[in-house]
Amino acid sequence: MTKRSHAPALLGKLETFIQNLPEEIGMGNNPKELYDPITYILGLDGKRIRPLLSLLAYGIYADKPDQILSQAAAVEVFHNFTLMHDDIMDNAPLRRGRDAVHVKWNRNIAILSGDVMLVKAYDLLLATGPEHLQVILKSFNKTASEVCEGQQLDMNFESERHVNEADYLTMIRLKTAVLLGFALKLGATLAGAEEQDAQKLYDFGVNVGVGFQLKDDLLDVFADQEKFGKQVGGDIISNKKTFLLIKALELATGEEARLLNHWLDKSQFDKEEKVAAIKGIYERLGIRKLTETKMNSFFEEGFAQLDTIKYNNEDYYLELRQITEELIHREK
Repeated sequence: MTKRSHAPALLGKLETFIQNLPEEIGMGNNPKELYDPITYILGLDGKRIRPLLSLLAYGIYADKPDQILSQAAAVEVFHNFTLMHDDIMDNAPLRRGRDAVHVKWNRNIAILSGDVMLVKAYDLLLATGPEHLQVILKSFNKTASEVCEGQQLDMNFESERHVNEADYLTMIRLKTAVLLGFALKLGATLAGAEEQDAQKLYDFGVNVGVGFQLKDDLLDVFADQEKFGKQVGGDIISNKKTFLLIKALELATGEEARLLNHWLDKSQFDKEEKVAAIKGIYERLGIRKLTETKMNSFFEEGFAQLDTIKYNNEDYYLELRQITEELIHREK
């Protein structure tokens, strides 16, 4: 446990800053159809994990992490921009239990509002001093490009019957994990950390980010429905390429392979029956254990990197570690 919990106060300041973003970055309110969706998606019940990681990483090396609220908020604005556009591409009706932006307004508005969010993320990063601005912008641009690459790979996988494990891990590293790594490196860099320690924090974030996605894959199938908060088996119903399905297709032979392909090819089916059937295949093939082993290997590698960093403030270091461990053991 940490000697003192900094996260609640930092999250409170971050929420206030995000609520005041229209004034902070001159977001404007006209036309309303362009700006209201931004306020809407930022007001949904997000955990703010990425900007919190930036603030904690800063606190490991320097005092007063609330000095970088603008840069931390840039990470959150960019993240929500990707969610707004992902929901359009996935035709997802809900975001955090509420109507997705393209449903509440329409697709064109969601595209344009998302574009403005990306621009405003750059505005927020401009709070960075000249000694760090160029390196931060270059790192952000690289991360943004990689997130788009990951999303494209994920869309490509929808039309590919067989995706191998290495390609899937590359996709989730790009689509999900690199932004966690960037968030941590951003805070460390702005605080003046040595490059090797900032890079270790980046690598830590990427590894635990991959582990988090594997955890999500696992929870979608094996979570307690009451704790999960959404339909268990959604990935199975949609034939989504997850680590579990990829390993099942790789390992299934004979009758198991025939049964698995039968359910993947079936266009009309009872959802509960399909989930139960494929979950049974996963259990017989030991897919749950394989996924847990792979997931834990990424967590272990990440924490091994975290263990080797030098730090100035033990409280923030231990709190970063504690929050990450809590995310690892979550049940929803």
